[in-house]
Amino acid sequence: MRIFVLDAKKRPLDPCHPARARQLLKAGRAAVYRRKPFTIILKDRLLENSIVHSHRVKVDPGAKTTGLAVVQEETARVVWAAELEHRGDVIHKRMLERASLRHSRRSRKTRYRKPRFNNRRRPEGWLPPSLESRVANIITWVKRLTRWCPVSVISLELVKFDTQKLQNPEINGVEYQQGELFGYEVREYLLEKWSRKCAYCGKTNVPLEVEHIIPKSRGGTDRVSNLTLACHKCNQKKGNKTAEEFGFPEIQKRAKQPLKDVAAINTTRWVLYNRLKVIGLSLETGSGGKTKYNRTRLGLPKTHWLDAVCVGDSTPDTLFVEKDAVLHIKAIGHGKRQRCKTDKHGFPIAHAPQQKKYMGFQTGDIVKAVIPKGKYAGIHIGRVAIRFRPSFKLNGFDVHPKYLRLLQRADGYEYEYLAAHSPSQ
Repeated sequence: MRIFVLDAKKRPLDPCHPARARQLLKAGRAAVYRRKPFTIILKDRLLENSIVHSHRVKVDPGAKTTGLAVVQEETARVVWAAELEHRGDVIHKRMLERASLRHSRRSRKTRYRKPRFNNRRRPEGWLPPSLESRVANIITWVKRLTRWCPVSVISLELVKFDTQKLQNPEINGVEYQQGELFGYEVREYLLEKWSRKCAYCGKTNVPLEVEHIIPKSRGGTDRVSNLTLACHKCNQKKGNKTAEEFGFPEIQKRAKQPLKDVAAINTTRWVLYNRLKVIGLSLETGSGGKTKYNRTRLGLPKTHWLDAVCVGDSTPDTLFVEKDAVLHIKAIGHGKRQRCKTDKHGFPIAHAPQQKKYMGFQTGDIVKAVIPKGKYAGIHIGRVAIRFRPSFKLNGFDVHPKYLRLLQRADGYEYEYLAAHSPSQ
């Protein structure tokens, strides 16, 4: 990936090659502005004296993981890419735990916050916290990229699935026929739900057929809850049996799981679109079908970040994708606001300190530890977890704060570089 570059006034310039960034840092012409994603700031260069090209931020929203990419318009080069992992499921789980705790307090008639009036109205555009978190993550990173890179256009995959057609494919008179594509929404949803492999033998990278879990001759329907994917061999071997009779009772249970991820995407897509418009840049929208067509046309494998690269009609016929590491960004939040910890019965057992920092550090900071001697002697870099005593946790072991040097403040995200596994085009 390229390195983001800022001028002396913190305005974005064209990203540069890592080797060029090393030369600038070694010559003292630049300084490290940010560690992850790595960004440098030039000491002797201004935007007015530089040639800057237009870049495009491309977004492929997902319920659990969103693909992000930055493409230079003139050269069609992917200069940066990342996969953003959301924490919506974690938020939903914690809210259920909080509701359970409050309910148990009321049933025991112990002290609790008095209920407030019930005629409060939710503001327009309100989303549940688990969905709001997904939208906020994407908006945060699009805004960050516009600050670090000269971005002029945003491309967003706006439409992916039609949940009504998934539940009732006959709604438009489309009849299912074995072996035919009876609608992009159903086919693409099944590919994602069953991880693009045969539900029975687990084979991947083979032609997959849409298959009825309960055959239509046995009373099965064309609803998506009765469909799965199978390779031709398994489909023929299964014949007129149900999945349970074929020896796979778990498939029926999995097929009936609610379309939670699809609903999350459809609920947030217009909210995300409207908030991206507020940024003030040109906004292009595309469909999941177009994304898949572009990816197939360019011969790229299926990953979240490559889906982002292929979003929209603006995707060129030739695209330069370098084999390199991709940044994996995981949303972890900014800590708990809960000050009083309770036991399983709801009674207080401990109180968390009000301050978040200790000796200049806070949990989540990226630090560098230079330990002179002992079992862990050497240089260690990672995220630190503080205790309110001079004994912090770093990479699984205890370390004294005197050995630590701050590299980057905690920002609510965890970073890791992963192999890209993508061919050049």
